[in-house]
Amino acid sequence: MSSNDYPSTPRNRVRRLPERGSHDRDLIHAILDEGTFCHVGIVVDGQPFVVPMAYARRGGTLLLHGAASSRIMRALAGGAQACVTVTLQDGMVLARSAFHHSMNYRSVMALGRARPIEDDARKKEAFDALVEHLVPGRTRDARAPNQQEVKATTILEFPLEEVSAKVRTGPPKDEEEDMAMGIWAGVIPLRVVPGEPEPAPDLEPGLEVPEYAASYSRTR
Repeated sequence: MSSNDYPSTPRNRVRRLPERGSHDRDLIHAILDEGTFCHVGIVVDGQPFVVPMAYARRGGTLLLHGAASSRIMRALAGGAQACVTVTLQDGMVLARSAFHHSMNYRSVMALGRARPIEDDARKKEAFDALVEHLVPGRTRDARAPNQQEVKATTILEFPLEEVSAKVRTGPPKDEEEDMAMGIWAGVIPLRVVPGEPEPAPDLEPGLEVPEYAASYSRTR
């Protein structure tokens, strides 16, 4: 383990295909910075839930947000154990055999407990961080949340402490006896490509598309 790695624990150690696993801080942060939404797993009253959420990374912490009235957010704010995952799909891997079909991907899994941000000024800073993560530059134009909106939203900090990455790259891995079967094998790359910005139907005439929307991308 290098000095740049997150600590390896019995809970975050990659056991299945460990050669694909990593605790490298730079790799984990890069995956989180490219993604736009996560899935949060939590058990509430004995029932497991997995909820998609927008997020942002600020240093070694993830920011999560949702309605203050949500029982999921209340449980998270109360310190329930949670699992947060982010996955970026990079390609479909087509092998000669059905068994060896796979996907190229980059993923992060973080385990731990969230803590609520109570201070209104810090909550507003977190709002900005969430918007900027999704669309860099947007906070220059968008109206900041008012006091009622701040009160209606729970924003949580989820420390990146027990965290790991798992990555698959490269071509299919076929059995030697399948190589001469005359079946095409390879990778279909997948990329998120933004389309042309679509103005709101009630947009006032003459407003140009801002540069951050016209040239939007999530680079690898």
